[in-house]
Parts: sequence; C-alpha cells; structure tokens
Amino acid sequence: MPPIIWIDGTYYDRATGKVSVFDHGLLYGDGVFEGIRVYNRRVFRLPQHLDRLYASAKGVWLEVPLAKPVLHRLVEEAVGKSGLDEAYIRLLVTRGVGDLGLDPRKCPKPSVICIVDTIQLWPQDRYDKGLVALTAATPIHHRESLSPRIKSLNYLSHILAKVEGIAAGVDEVIMLDAQGYVAEASGMNLFAVTNGTLKTPPAYAGILRGVTRDAVIELAREATYGVEEVPLNRYDLYTADEMFLTGTAAEVVAVTKLDGRVIGHGQPGPITKELAKRFKALAIRGD
Repeated sequence: MPPIIWIDGTYYDRATGKVSVFDHGLLYGDGVFEGIRVYNRRVFRLPQHLDRLYASAKGVWLEVPLAKPVLHRLVEEAVGKSGLDEAYIRLLVTRGVGDLGLDPRKCPKPSVICIVDTIQLWPQDRYDKGLVALTAATPIHHRESLSPRIKSLNYLSHILAKVEGIAAGVDEVIMLDAQGYVAEASGMNLFAVTNGTLKTPPAYAGILRGVTRDAVIELAREATYGVEEVPLNRYDLYTADEMFLTGTAAEVVAVTKLDGRVIGHGQPGPITKELAKRFKALAIRGD
C-alpha cells in the first residue's frame, strides 16, 4: 500500500506530497514531530503522543494550528484512509514557510503534516539474537541548550552517532550526555536489568521520555519487577544481566553486545523476552 500523506488540509501520495523549500522545518530543522504506531488499525497511545507533541511545540515557541481533539481525529482518519492494519505514523509540525532568515515571526502559519506508512528497523533475527552496539563519541544535546525532551526535527546529533555505528558495522549506538552518563540510543530509550531490577536513565537527566518507555515501566511494575530511574554509566551496562532498548519503531529489542563486551549470557534475557511479549499484547489490545 502507498503511504497516505496529509499536508495542511489536503491528502497526497508519495509522488505529490511536497513542502516548500522556504519551510523553516527544512531550512533550519525548526519544528517538532512524533512517531506513532498502529496495531490492528488502532493507534497506540495517541493521547500520550499528542500531549508530548504539544509540549515539544510549546518548548520551542511554536503554536500548533489545530486543537488537540481535531488533530486526534485527523490522525485516526488518515489511518483509516491508509487501509493498513499495522502502520507507522509520522506527525510533524513545522514553523512553516518564511524567508531565509532565522526570525520565526517571518513564518506566519505553522504547517502540519501526517504520514501513514510502514517501518521496519531490523530483520527478525536481530530481535531473536539481540543487537550489537557501541558507545558513540557524539553526545546528546546539552539539556540547557536544546532539551532532549523536545522531539525536534533537528536530529543531526543522533544521525552522526548512527553514522559512527554504521562505520563500525554494528546495529545500534548508545549515546552519552556531556558528563559521560548514559542517555539513550540513536532513537530509543535504554534499560539495564540487574538482579531482576530494571534501571533506566531518569527524564530529568535530559533524555527523551518515550511513550514506549513509559509503557514498559508500567508493564514491569505490573509484573512485580523493580524499576529504578537512576543515572547510569557504561559500567552499569557492561555488568548488567540484560540490556534492552524501547521505542515506537523498535518496540522492545535486546542488546547482547556493547563495545565488544558480551552482555549477560550473550542472548536476549528472560525479562527482556517477557516484557517484549507483554508489550506486544498491550499494543494489540490497544490500551
């Protein structure tokens, strides 16, 4: 099925869906976005994604030109038009068309884009065997310059980290903050499991607080596992019994080797597998 593309009130296909070269989302990465999943034609946790989108927009002084209930209905309508049972939604709000200067006041109307398509980050064998990762030299943004909690269109630091992983021939990268603490993967949150307790960097440390991350924390607590949101360093990852990543596109995927070190027994651990199963059940239910 071809993707469904909605841009400021009009539906397009891949060939006709285009934006202006003067859109500041293109010129400066000035905008925000969300990645959202569809399971069995139901949008997974759309209210939480929209809350984060509007919060990100407020964080960059950008007013979303549609009320939240209107955007909610639009996303569901686009999913219905796509005809896809399983899909990936990319929802964007850009600063809109302006001039070649930086001044956002020259952009009179923000632009809203909704794309409904499919996505697959890795083949199934990566989920069965786990990912090989390395620590990237490129850090995340300093939280007092551009807060990593803002899901902005400027993903260049994460892309540069991803390029390091591609050059090294690994599946994924782990990014650190400016102080050397573990932050996140190139587009996913991170968990380490030690003695049956999940540990993950806290939101205040400057990570993106993922919707899938929050769902997995809920599922872990329901399964009576301990969950600690605490600062982590690489030693905590190297010595963990299990390590896994969470994200809208990735869902739940194990990391079995990091910086040449085998994590745990070198295969997806029992807690990772249980939480992946629980997450899939949650997603299918549409809760």
